[in-house]
Amino acid sequence: MGQFEDMSMFIRVVEAGSITKAAEQLNIAKSAVSRRLKDLEMRLGNQLISRTTRQSNLTEAGEQYYQRACSILNEVDALNEQTSGSPTRIEGTLKMTAPLTFGLMHLSGVIDDFANQHPGLSFELDFSDRHVDLVEEGFELAIRIRELQDSTHQAKRLALIRYALCASPDYLKKMGTPKTLEDLKEHQFLQYGLGKDSSIALTDAEGKTHTVATQSKIKANNGDFLLDMAVKGQGIAFLPTFITYKTLASGDLVSLLEDYQLPTLNAYAVYPKNRFLSQRCRYLIDFIAERLGDDPYWDNPL
Repeated sequence: MGQFEDMSMFIRVVEAGSITKAAEQLNIAKSAVSRRLKDLEMRLGNQLISRTTRQSNLTEAGEQYYQRACSILNEVDALNEQTSGSPTRIEGTLKMTAPLTFGLMHLSGVIDDFANQHPGLSFELDFSDRHVDLVEEGFELAIRIRELQDSTHQAKRLALIRYALCASPDYLKKMGTPKTLEDLKEHQFLQYGLGKDSSIALTDAEGKTHTVATQSKIKANNGDFLLDMAVKGQGIAFLPTFITYKTLASGDLVSLLEDYQLPTLNAYAVYPKNRFLSQRCRYLIDFIAERLGDDPYWDNPL
């Protein structure tokens, strides 16, 4: 086993948090990982991980080795990429998680094109709205649509996420079309999430933001379901345009109060801070960012 492979194995142990979890992620025996780690320490003449029956911690030498190993492997990837006379060959398995609706609606084409460009690459994709611990579960990458507050992760912005306030023509015919912010208080809303409080912030032409309390008729933690309820006339929906764009273009839903500006979010590619970021992961992040951007295709019909 070469030095680069030993570095990669050590990095995986550090980032997985234990030899056991690293072995599970590498799909090899725990004893094999433990033996290779001991061999590495003997060759270096220094203990990298302090191990007890209950926990493992990086030694000072281990922390330095981890940081340098990440840097070296990144540099090796960059060097190979710069000096290779043939197209970059990306291999291995890329394990990624993304929000359920966004993943199903907008990542299938991206993954298909990327897989066709890199036939040696395999994927493990988790599409769900649950919070995924990237290190604990061995994911290289997450797509997240939210304001980021976790300082343990690094992120690259992928796309601007706009919202739509909309309802079906049948609902508006029955309940009336809201013309002012006060009118919204008399309408039924379809709320994303199961929280008790519900409100919407809208910004007027002068730049003043108004927060309007809303009455939720239906609450759900899935945007597809709320979209279906909106089309069926159950209430006003406040949803990302990556969910509503087809129904707005077809006229199944109508955009409301267009003189006001709605809040926006960003879609990010998120990965653990200071982690060795594989070439396959870096390439996919750039590929998604180029495909989406600040003017994503789903906003073009709008």
